[in-house]
Amino acid sequence: MIIELPQVGESVTEGTIVQWLKQVGDSVERYDPLVEVLTDKVSMEVPSPVNGVITELLAEEGQTLPMGAPIADIQTEDVAEPAIPVETPPPAEEQVQPVDRIGVLLKDVAPVGPTGSGNVVIPAAQDASVSDSQVRGRRRRRYSPAVQRLADERGIDLEQVEGTGINGRVTRKDVLAYVEAQAEVSTVQTSHVVAQPASAVQRSEGEDEERLPLSPVRRMIAANMKRSASEIPTAWSITEVDVSGLVRRRGALKDEFMQREGVNLTYLHFVVKAVAESLRDNPLLNSSWGEDAIILKKRINIGIAVAAQNGLVVPVLRDADALSVAGIAVRAADLTARARQGKLAVDDMQSGTFTLNNTGALGSIASQPIINHPQAAILTTEAVVKRPVVIGDAIGIRSLMNICLTFDHRIMDGSEAASFTNAVKRRLEAISDETGIY
Repeated sequence: MIIELPQVGESVTEGTIVQWLKQVGDSVERYDPLVEVLTDKVSMEVPSPVNGVITELLAEEGQTLPMGAPIADIQTEDVAEPAIPVETPPPAEEQVQPVDRIGVLLKDVAPVGPTGSGNVVIPAAQDASVSDSQVRGRRRRRYSPAVQRLADERGIDLEQVEGTGINGRVTRKDVLAYVEAQAEVSTVQTSHVVAQPASAVQRSEGEDEERLPLSPVRRMIAANMKRSASEIPTAWSITEVDVSGLVRRRGALKDEFMQREGVNLTYLHFVVKAVAESLRDNPLLNSSWGEDAIILKKRINIGIAVAAQNGLVVPVLRDADALSVAGIAVRAADLTARARQGKLAVDDMQSGTFTLNNTGALGSIASQPIINHPQAAILTTEAVVKRPVVIGDAIGIRSLMNICLTFDHRIMDGSEAASFTNAVKRRLEAISDETGIY
């Protein structure tokens, strides 16, 4: 049974194989996790739809595939839930037996590889000394695309590799073991060579450098950042905000709030509230570019950038304008905790209309964030610092914070951007000892 990369949402078109949790020859039960997959939304585990034994892995770790692509072959006698029937069935000779929503059972055809081209079939070698009957008697060896690609990269003749998989199939482990064995032979052969003096050894290129392999998460972040930087013409601005009232109010409430809700009340939760209300008054900031139109979003769903263990993720606070500061704090704490534990669902990452990033937690006082494509803008809150400020004819010590906005210059100009940041500024500076959070 061919297992495919499952569809997890309309906006998710491809996924990257991060780590196989099962290997060829392993027995699996229905719902056992097979593989960890990374999409541009979230990292997830793909479960087995049936009981059986893994006979082949059709995708290798680090490979990016479209949703629906074959990733594994499982030998099973189970029949999962039937597939959704097609309104216009193909001719009888072209039909395949439906098995489940993840794959179909293919009969009398070569196994299908991740690219849809089928596995590479290597016929037995033939020369003048071999009769036709001998050739017909030889077994045709089939290799998965992952194995064939690995062999091509290492310059290995797969006919020389002994397979340990089911029915003698060559696996990636077999290829790697063959490479290791050849390396050991090479080491023994060269151990008797007289070493050259150090002065005769030339320094190889890159000896003073170290290459760090890219993780799937870093590749995904790089691709998204490149797309944003290349497609969106941006401008940015900084606005200074006096948050002395916010600092006092948060300080007075945080201990009681922790006892009542079990959540730490932070400056960011007040900022989310101010941003959500300001987006309602400045709808251009809550939009996206549609080539022939500007698409205004009717819901205000604010993504909060979180530095998780494997990279930056942006879970979404839906309908943030309808939440109180306390409601924002509780929901944001849940999303942040699950993001750092790697337990976010795809739904937690979708439908964001604006992004907020608290770079001040890293000690930054000014930054130029990159827009989360295809949104219209992104705002950072910087570190709260105390500075002397002229107040009337006197000088006082106030708590100040910069807010930095990057916006899509196709959608808006400086006037609209400044209107939004000034609205956020007014709301934050209006927080006093009487400001409620419920």
